[in-house]
Amino acid sequence: MSAALKLARPDDLDRLMSLVAAFHAEEGIEQDADQRRDALLPLLEGIPHGCIYLIGPGRAPLGYIILTFGWSVEFGGMDGFVDEIYIRPAIRGRGIATEVLHNLPKALSHAGLTALHLEVDRANETAQKLYLRTGFKPRDKYMLMSKVL
Repeated sequence: MSAALKLARPDDLDRLMSLVAAFHAEEGIEQDADQRRDALLPLLEGIPHGCIYLIGPGRAPLGYIILTFGWSVEFGGMDGFVDEIYIRPAIRGRGIATEVLHNLPKALSHAGLTALHLEVDRANETAQKLYLRTGFKPRDKYMLMSKVL
């Protein structure tokens, strides 16, 4: 099974909305369809703060990955954050996410990204193993903290 990536565009919104809704339901993220659409559409329209890739065939994607971009003095330039990664449950365990998380960072480094970050539920050992296997490492001295504005 191929983990080919396709940069998502506005005409992918409906496909993406159903995938994101499935992920949010699985993770217990409460967001209505209008909020979801308002968060996704600027990324699909090409704002410079992030992008979305569909994983697999464009007409019937197997999942998606959302990246957001920032700037880090510590890491020496532009960095990125895996905001969400989702693979349909029926096809998990086939190496698709592993392939994406191995290949996409290589392409991003060639485009100038200096680091890629993500957050993972402390209780989700399966996801932690995936991220460790693909080169992500916990930062012992640091934890992600958030303030909703």
